[in-house]
Amino acid sequence: MCIFAKIYEDLLKMKIYQNILSSKAKEKKLLCILIDPDKSSVRTVEKIAVMAEDAGVDYFFIGGSLITNDTMKKCISVMKETSAIPVIIFPGNTMQINPDADAILFLSLISGRNAEMLIGKHVIAAPYLRRTSLEIIPTGYILVDSGHPTAASYMSNTLPIPYYKDDIAVCTAMAGEMLGLKMIYIDAGSGAGKPVSISMIEQVKKNISVPLIIGGGIDSPVKAKKIYQAGADMIVVGNAVEKDPALIPQLAHARNI
Repeated sequence: MCIFAKIYEDLLKMKIYQNILSSKAKEKKLLCILIDPDKSSVRTVEKIAVMAEDAGVDYFFIGGSLITNDTMKKCISVMKETSAIPVIIFPGNTMQINPDADAILFLSLISGRNAEMLIGKHVIAAPYLRRTSLEIIPTGYILVDSGHPTAASYMSNTLPIPYYKDDIAVCTAMAGEMLGLKMIYIDAGSGAGKPVSISMIEQVKKNISVPLIIGGGIDSPVKAKKIYQAGADMIVVGNAVEKDPALIPQLAHARNI
């Protein structure tokens, strides 16, 4: 295949990312529901998918820090059978790559100093990903302290950015964009005691031009709206929806800031 044909093929695969960019340009806020196969039964996934479809949720993320029950493939199948919402892998490790999804966040944990999470795991995953039709979205992943240790910080063997250190988050996000990463995802972690601070979101938003994703500790439409208003282009909600799927339409409504 000639180089120009390869470039064109790669561009065709970037449909989801282009939609995210288009939404950002139009200041249209996006809502993503995170499904952790370890925490959700197939029946729960089906219920969430139906409610998400009805509410107009934009994307599903699927993945977790540690998946032990081998139901990821089944969960993706149920989500695709039940809704037309694109499914994006939010991988905790290289074992969570599944070609049945639509895309994968190629996460580089830029807030930590663990080389395996910056590039090591990516080298292992790259040849396999090249053989799939997954849309690959390079994403700078930033963990922020939420008041207590999270599975993400423990499994990645990294320290999160301190909650009040907006300047560190800003410089980290800028460096990620300068390295060529296509999105910045700031996460307080699964089951966070509190979400990323409003001031941190505002400061990061002012200093980057790529889409900004915020996750962790978002358990109400009030919190969601404040985070959207602070500058998040997309928010990710997992635990709260697993506990109460009825939150989905309320969270979807919070996009209308």
